[in-house]
Amino acid sequence: MSKLGAEFKSSGITDKTPKNIMLGAGTIHRGLKFLSNKWNFEESLICATSGGSKVSIVPEFKDIEVDGALVKVKGLTVKTGEKAEFEINPVELTPEVLKMALIGNDNASEMAMGYSEITSKPRIEDGDYLEGMGYVGRTVEGNPIIIIFDYALCTSGLELEGKNKEAAVPKFKFECFADLTPEADTLPYHIYYLTPEDAGE
Repeated sequence: MSKLGAEFKSSGITDKTPKNIMLGAGTIHRGLKFLSNKWNFEESLICATSGGSKVSIVPEFKDIEVDGALVKVKGLTVKTGEKAEFEINPVELTPEVLKMALIGNDNASEMAMGYSEITSKPRIEDGDYLEGMGYVGRTVEGNPIIIIFDYALCTSGLELEGKNKEAAVPKFKFECFADLTPEADTLPYHIYYLTPEDAGE
């Protein structure tokens, strides 16, 4: 006769655990697509990062108040929206990265021959939204976990802090935006992961 309570384990580890643990900083992409049975990872890379990246997808809720209900009640909470963001720390400050952060114009300089310059502009244009902005992380076993925003816009601007013997690494926040349609009630984000049979389970 087994001891009462022997079925309880001291750990939640199973043989599937290594397949589900994310490890490493991940990579950041623009125009990430699945083409001809493979992802265009190399072509869509934006920049190298330092200090990792952060993904945040948070639903917004509203609790409907009903007289006599003193606690939250199942069925009386409704989803009223959501917010999805990437926070990245680029160590490569290319003109493309700077233009994305500032939502600016990039043109040949009229004053400094041989230079290009980024200048401010008054309005957000359709091309300022990054299409297919993606984050690619990997599990301990090397399987990818991919998060893509159909449209993303940098809402944090640019703040640079230069320090002796250190690379300047600004923090950029990119928010997910819905397309301009009458049914703008959900954000177009996508999370991809290998199906169990393709992950070797």
